[in-house]
Amino acid sequence: MFNSLFKKTLTDILPKVRGKYLKNVPLSKHTWFGVGGPAEVMFIPEDLEDLSHFLLRRPYNVPICLIGGGSNLLIRDGGIPGVVIKLDSPYFRQIKVNENSITCFAGLKNIDLKKILLNEELGGLEFLCSIPGCIGGSIKTNAGCFGKCIKDVLLCATIVDGNGEVKEILPDDLQLSYRNSLFPDDWIIVSITLKTEKSTKEQINKILEEQKEYRIKNQPYNEKTAGSTFKNPEGLRAWELIKKSGCADLHIGGAKVSEKHCNFLINTGKASAADIETLGDTIVKKVKEQTSITLEWEVKKMGINK
Repeated sequence: MFNSLFKKTLTDILPKVRGKYLKNVPLSKHTWFGVGGPAEVMFIPEDLEDLSHFLLRRPYNVPICLIGGGSNLLIRDGGIPGVVIKLDSPYFRQIKVNENSITCFAGLKNIDLKKILLNEELGGLEFLCSIPGCIGGSIKTNAGCFGKCIKDVLLCATIVDGNGEVKEILPDDLQLSYRNSLFPDDWIIVSITLKTEKSTKEQINKILEEQKEYRIKNQPYNEKTAGSTFKNPEGLRAWELIKKSGCADLHIGGAKVSEKHCNFLINTGKASAADIETLGDTIVKKVKEQTSITLEWEVKKMGINK
């Protein structure tokens, strides 16, 4: 019996849930870069009650983290110890249409907004449809493009904190700014409510198509990338600093700078997470040497090195 205590796995000490615990999940399948080691355990909660129950009763010394659509994420080759939460059940992919607003649950893919906007003839959120990833990840980075960001349309959000307590928060509580927010690490977004405006299918579709055409023309498309790698320094453009510093043709292992837009890093198919991170850090170093400006990663890095 004494020996059996030492054979317990992580899932043996986690609380009983209605959702799923999955062991040794390859996280390379959950990120757009297509790299990264495994999650020791992935937890897919059934609903909000299940998630709250887990957070309230989990062992305090077990590390937890959350991943969304993996579009703005670099997971290191050693993977992530502890529990990785992914809001991937049908409950967390709901949309509720209200008067002059819609409530989107955190696991909903941004691109899935398109059908709702067209069917309900709701405008003002077209920019979100072209941002890769899931709704839940959009607040922490104040995601935006084409002149609009989450800050412009956010009415309120529902979160659950590290103790399992569910709260409603307002935009002012988050101090949203360019690609940033005041967002405690132990908060998990459950849903966000966004303001909309009346439009027509024709006008919405016109905006969506124009934005898609712009991305295809100016950014890498259908490639393994995590979007913009670095934030734009105030009053400057990261891609111009990268090009000016002689980094536009850099490559390390299977990772390279995109030929189409040099603020995008590409996994050519054989890159490791270490290749991509080293390439990004090399760019930061060279830009600093050439311009005295320190680029800040926009892509979130998680996990341990192999």
